[in-house]
Amino acid sequence: MSTPEILAAQHNDSSFESIWDEIVWRGLIHVSTDESELKQLLAGDPITYYCGFDPTAASLHLGNLVQLVLLRRLQLAGHRPLALVGGSTGLIGDPRPTAERTLNTKETVGEWVGYLQAQVSKFLSFEGDNAASLVNNLDWFGQLSAIDFLRDIGKHYRVGTMLKKDAVAARLNSDAGISYTEFSYQILQGLDFLELYRQHGCVLQTGGSDQWGNLTSGTDLIRRVEGVSAHAIGTPLITNSDGTKFGKSEGNAVWLDASLTSPYAFYQFWLNTDDADVISRIKIFTFLSRAEIERLEQSVVEVPFRREAQRTLAVEVTTLVHGPDAANAAVLASQALFGNGDLSLLDTGTLEAALRELPTVDASGAETIAQLLVDTALTTSLSESRRAIAQGGVYVNNLKIDDDQAVIADHLIAGRLAVLRRGKKTLAGVFAVE
Repeated sequence: MSTPEILAAQHNDSSFESIWDEIVWRGLIHVSTDESELKQLLAGDPITYYCGFDPTAASLHLGNLVQLVLLRRLQLAGHRPLALVGGSTGLIGDPRPTAERTLNTKETVGEWVGYLQAQVSKFLSFEGDNAASLVNNLDWFGQLSAIDFLRDIGKHYRVGTMLKKDAVAARLNSDAGISYTEFSYQILQGLDFLELYRQHGCVLQTGGSDQWGNLTSGTDLIRRVEGVSAHAIGTPLITNSDGTKFGKSEGNAVWLDASLTSPYAFYQFWLNTDDADVISRIKIFTFLSRAEIERLEQSVVEVPFRREAQRTLAVEVTTLVHGPDAANAAVLASQALFGNGDLSLLDTGTLEAALRELPTVDASGAETIAQLLVDTALTTSLSESRRAIAQGGVYVNNLKIDDDQAVIADHLIAGRLAVLRRGKKTLAGVFAVE
């Protein structure tokens, strides 16, 4: 299934009276401007809306995926998306909660703009009456002098109001403080919205709820300069079980680029979702119908050990981001690692990516399997390894080992990979090196 086919297969749920009702039910609204006005706006004639993505890394990540899915849902409802990749704002980056960002070179940011535009393009349709458009704020910031910026835009901002924005307030109260560069970021994002309103009639911006101060910077600026109402939607942050958000700033990003987070690791991330979180993530990240989601919710309650909801979530989102072939390969690898398939039939790249998620050890090939069990901490001693082998509890590439003198060289896949397993679920990987 190609990207156009995946897009064609997506649809909004007709069981809802409006797209607003659906995105509320799916938990996509954490904060917004006037709800009744937004509901009416989205139920009327097609509008133009946007979301911005700053190239502060070579790839988008899990948090950005929320925005990409929301952009697509609104497009399916007939509205026209603008995807902004910030060639200018990416040179600065929005203020992090703890410290100043490291500024990247113009050349690096320019290269990353291309990467992000390619990623964004996979999630939107660029055909039809409501075709998506890619925009870059370098097109207007590159033509704007500092004096014009201060005279025409800066005069509409009050420092007292800017200081109250959550991101700024957090940094002012930290040891790091905040530079004028990052302090000014909210003005830049506000100008983005104003320019898109002027050029495209854009009246809605979406973003993460932690960006709310930057989102309302734009709605306020449009009201002051143009005298019209614009709107903003802040989506919930996706956090792990202890409340920490996923992202590059926290060092636990789940990247959308397959070279940074492999499709197998991506699949496993969703597969490992807690029961308490799985339905909310299905609502946000998949295009499954309400009826199907409610059925999966019942499955979590009645037969949680089947983990049907997690498996569905993992397949759906991996397919959305990496395509059906990569999703299928991840499923087969996950099954084969635990004895439900022939590991030698797997794509070598997928198998290698899967092994990288396990405890691993490098080997010359001459080592005994008994020794490698110790080296990978599957056992604590050679004597324990020999007992485990004698008891029939040791497998290499899903084949039971009965000889405690067997060497790994005789069991390597593609001459360089092997999967050690003790019992049903304890795994480790072996990489042969020259």
